[in-house]
Amino acid sequence: MTQSIMEKEAKQAPSVIEGQLSANKALAEKIGSKLREIDPKMVMIIGRGSSDHAGVFGKYLIEIEAGVPTFAAAPSVSSVYGKQLKLANALVIVISQSGRSPDIIAQAEMAKKAGAYCVALVNDESSPLKDIVDELLPLKAGAEISVAATKSYLATLSALLQLTAYWTENQGLIDALATLPGALETMIQSDAQLTPESIDGVKNMVVLGRGLGYAVTKEMALKLKEVSSIHAEAFSSAEFLHGPVTLVEQGLAILNCAVNDESAKSHQDQIDEVGQRGADLVHLRQTDNSIHPRIAPLVVLQRFYLDVAKVAVTRGFNPDEPKGLKKVTRTL
Repeated sequence: MTQSIMEKEAKQAPSVIEGQLSANKALAEKIGSKLREIDPKMVMIIGRGSSDHAGVFGKYLIEIEAGVPTFAAAPSVSSVYGKQLKLANALVIVISQSGRSPDIIAQAEMAKKAGAYCVALVNDESSPLKDIVDELLPLKAGAEISVAATKSYLATLSALLQLTAYWTENQGLIDALATLPGALETMIQSDAQLTPESIDGVKNMVVLGRGLGYAVTKEMALKLKEVSSIHAEAFSSAEFLHGPVTLVEQGLAILNCAVNDESAKSHQDQIDEVGQRGADLVHLRQTDNSIHPRIAPLVVLQRFYLDVAKVAVTRGFNPDEPKGLKKVTRTL
């Protein structure tokens, strides 16, 4: 079967991230040193779409590793409502592939004027953000032709990992980053987990994860909608039990994003419960449980990207050019 551009680009992630981590090491050390000097009391993350979902990963990662409260920005507060936030002694992370959406730029300008230390994670290094923020940490993902982001999203998560590792001087996480490209490649070579047969006829899905695993389920749900025309929603497995679980009795299909970290036992208990209630379960898992738990979500997502592209093609959709979507979206 001919590979889609989406698949080809997803398979570039190991080499992209290997180059990125090497190229950005000195800059990540510099930013980490500055953050220890500033000692920010909060972190605001600015992004839309997949970049916003990367921010959810950043929230869990920074709160777990640095202990600093982290939250998502509402870009329209600046671009539509024209309001200024109080961001003195804050770290603001701007995430964008192109760095050209007016609302993202407006929010970054506001944050800088408000006294925040601003770092942009951007793939296009010529982005106007470079002249606004204090530091631009480039994703180094290269050209991405497919409308559905894959390697650039994984590169965003690896950039967040590198930034946090050097900020907190976590040598275990720094060492783990060196193993990430190999772990991603292992998943590329592994067997498919989400197959066309496993969700044959499915039009609606729930994607469940916990903690950092939940963070990447939002990206999975987006991709199921974007490229496969499957209505999918992401939930924390704990949150799902607070009401939405009643949907299971209607024959709900659930994609289980299982990550082997501190949340694994609790998450599995919740998956067992929805299974007992009759849910149709498809499991996404890392194949090597010895890898560092902070890189595990990226490894599971790597396999998902390849699988969902195949599902899309089988269903008659072009994952490289989803109808009605553009590579760069500009919103106010």
